[in-house]
Amino acid sequence: MQERRSIALNKMLGYLKDYKRESVLAPLFKMLEATFDLFVPLVMADIVNIGIAAHDFHYILVRCGILLLLAMIGLACSLTAQYFSAKAAVGYSTALRHALFEHIQTLSFTEMDTLGTSTLITRMTSDVNQVQSGLNLFLRLFLRSPFVVIGAMVMAFTVNSRAALIFVVTIPLLSVVVFGIMAATRPLYKNLTGVRVVRAFDKEKSEVERFENANDLLTKMQLHVGHISALMNPLTYVLINIAIVALLYVGSIEINVGGMASGDVIALVNYMNQILVELVKLANLIVQVSKALACAGRVQAVLDTTPGMAFPEKLLGEVPAEKS
Repeated sequence: MQERRSIALNKMLGYLKDYKRESVLAPLFKMLEATFDLFVPLVMADIVNIGIAAHDFHYILVRCGILLLLAMIGLACSLTAQYFSAKAAVGYSTALRHALFEHIQTLSFTEMDTLGTSTLITRMTSDVNQVQSGLNLFLRLFLRSPFVVIGAMVMAFTVNSRAALIFVVTIPLLSVVVFGIMAATRPLYKNLTGVRVVRAFDKEKSEVERFENANDLLTKMQLHVGHISALMNPLTYVLINIAIVALLYVGSIEINVGGMASGDVIALVNYMNQILVELVKLANLIVQVSKALACAGRVQAVLDTTPGMAFPEKLLGEVPAEKS
């Protein structure tokens, strides 16, 4: 089964062959944007440690200009990455939709009735669109989020190695909470998908009762999933605030002994917030990619349907029409 899925995935990725350059440039520009974001807390620390401490207004203005420059460069990198990722995703979905439409034209009426006309329409529209969205997000975030999380921890060690140990403890705890909740809710969300046509005919009463029972079950499942998902924000923010309190405590001690300045504490807090944001982004990315892979599997199932009729590439000969 795993081998079959990998073969299907390779077939689906084959439609991306004309957009290899865009698929490489999009994540690279996102990593550039993330690199500039990692330098922002250090500039803020310099403003507090040097500019504000010495009441040097010129130094503060220069550093604010650097922040503005970093923001502009980061925005340019972000727009460029978005352009390349969108171009690759839309081009990929266009090629996939054309291939799917061309393959459907070779199917017989029996196969089309077996698959269902509504199913084929869904595969060509919402499923392909979901694959496009998943690919777009994947190209933009699959390198950025891990890079920011690891980069923020590395930058924290450059600020103060003792305070950075808090990051070593906090990041695994945050990862367990975020990805644990995601792992618990993803199978439940999968059970909520799917639409069935109600064919009542002369069994209207029993079908109405069956629908109400199924709807009650669906409501309970949605509430259950919602309750689990709702735990993510409070748990992550509790961990982040505990980590910030620990940073302030360690930072105050280091400031008293001259090991670090007050601006360094601000930089460490900013890095902690960046890690939280990127971990949540990464969890959402995994959910979206999982949905896209499920949709890609349904599209590939249609492409794997073998046509029952064979069409010759060219006519072998023509039969003259008899005159009546």
